[in-house]
Amino acid sequence: MRREPTSRTSPGASSAREPDDGTPAEELRAWNAMAYVITGPVMFGGIGLGLDHWLGTSWLVAVGILGGMALSLYLVWVRYGTQ
Repeated sequence: MRREPTSRTSPGASSAREPDDGTPAEELRAWNAMAYVITGPVMFGGIGLGLDHWLGTSWLVAVGILGGMALSLYLVWVRYGTQ
């Protein structure tokens, strides 16, 4: 009876292996970091826009954009800057 080797990582865990399409892992990490930097201000700016419309204010969009940029840069630093 032959047993297959088991992996110590979960099936959904990310790995540093290169994908099957030949794209280097470093390039994929750079694109992921860029996506974080773009998505944070857009998402939190949109939330700020909705709150501005709902509350009748005009300053929450700027707070949302700045907060989203700060959080996205922190996430990129924690995820990719400490490796």
